[in-house]
Amino acid sequence: MLHVWLSGIESLLQLRELMFLALGMAIGLVFGAIPGLGGSTALALLMPLTYGLEPFTALALSGGVMGAVPMGGSITAILLNAPGTAPNAATCIDGYPLAQQGKAGLAIGAAASANSLGGIIGTISVLAVLPIAKELVLLFGPPEFFLLAILGLVVVATTSRGKMLRGLITGGFGLMVAFIGYNNVSGDVRFTYGVEYLWDGVRLVPALIGLFAVAEMINLMVKGGTVARDAGTVKITRMMSGVMETFRHPATVLRGSIVGTVVGAIPGVGGVVASFLSYSLTVQASKDPDSFGKGNIEGVIAPEAAINAKDGSALIPTLAFGIPGGAEMAVFLGILVLHGLQPGPLMLIQNQTEIYGLVWALTASCILASCVGLLLVRPLAMVTLVDSEILAPVVICVALVGSFAIDGQIGNVVITAVFGILGYLMLRFDYPRLTVVVALVLGGTAERSFHQTMMMNNGGWSIFVDRWVSALLLAAIVILLGSPALRMLVHRLRARPIAAEKPQT
Repeated sequence: MLHVWLSGIESLLQLRELMFLALGMAIGLVFGAIPGLGGSTALALLMPLTYGLEPFTALALSGGVMGAVPMGGSITAILLNAPGTAPNAATCIDGYPLAQQGKAGLAIGAAASANSLGGIIGTISVLAVLPIAKELVLLFGPPEFFLLAILGLVVVATTSRGKMLRGLITGGFGLMVAFIGYNNVSGDVRFTYGVEYLWDGVRLVPALIGLFAVAEMINLMVKGGTVARDAGTVKITRMMSGVMETFRHPATVLRGSIVGTVVGAIPGVGGVVASFLSYSLTVQASKDPDSFGKGNIEGVIAPEAAINAKDGSALIPTLAFGIPGGAEMAVFLGILVLHGLQPGPLMLIQNQTEIYGLVWALTASCILASCVGLLLVRPLAMVTLVDSEILAPVVICVALVGSFAIDGQIGNVVITAVFGILGYLMLRFDYPRLTVVVALVLGGTAERSFHQTMMMNNGGWSIFVDRWVSALLLAAIVILLGSPALRMLVHRLRARPIAAEKPQT
């Protein structure tokens, strides 16, 4: 196996391949930083341009794009609360408050190093898993997908400490929105009110752009001033401190990388689930969960590590079965077929050099993009000092144009505007937006998988405990749902001796 890994590295370390890798990295950074574009758009535009390239060169270019997109998305997520890609929405939760506190350099430094470490750990995991990829992917069927979707919703709901009821309300609203459009089982159209645009449901990326970027800019215009509340506190030079913060939280990096690797290997789940699940688990494990959402550096490290680890493991179902893990991998699948590389079990045997070269290209692009991001911290962090009267209209215009550019439909712009107003109202009345995002992502998967599971077992529920993977997921859901009541019981039991010791007056 070692000689195959080395052959992949040797094939990548050619001048032409390195040049195309660097080109892909630059394109990935730009497309990742612009809300609404992302890796799938970049790969789709590049696909016809790769036709004349050698297959390995095309893979190096694609790997450069996919490895750099998360870093580009994290920069705008931190500076402007405008996630360049959907997974970077989790980075906004604590990254943007850090920018508001004048710590943009610190946050971007942490994101860059977490990106690199997550990518490296993800690569190690993929190298270990690829030989047994077939067995792992086949462990997940409709029952497991349904329970995994429910687990994601439960994890996020339990992290809304002090606002659990509000979190459940917004999560329920998100599920209602997720059910708009075609019924995945019957094919009926629901809740569209005659609008053809809604037949395919509410698009996730336009909704995220509105919920975060537009909503925050509206909020900034209402408050006035700049993103960094106190211009004198901006520490542009603290990027190396951000890098060191990542090494001070190794458990957070490792947890995020493992979550990203596991979730990325499951077809159809995607980076949004990986980043938000990693963030939620970090909040659960923290000794100070109330600090999240207010500028906790671990809230930046956890999702960024998961996003880059996910990119490597998403190759497993794509290459082994031709089942793309998300939109980006679906476009990449087209590039493989265009160059005569047919995904499937035979590819894992016949094209090992190309596969491992692609894995190394992803890792190299991830590390290089992080280094470039660190070099750009100083000029980019100055954006947080621009007055809201100038910044907000520019960002809103870019957000709306980026939303329209996804597939050229004016409905995207309307969705972005509607969710922007909704997001501002949620900010105004202190309702969590995280549960809406997760419900939008997982609602369709949960509904489809549930119906498939019921058909598999003729309407019986025993299937959820007959399979050991689904039984473990079900146990995790029960534990998480019971954890708030258990914590309350423990708190009351501890308070009883203290109350008994107090002298009666």
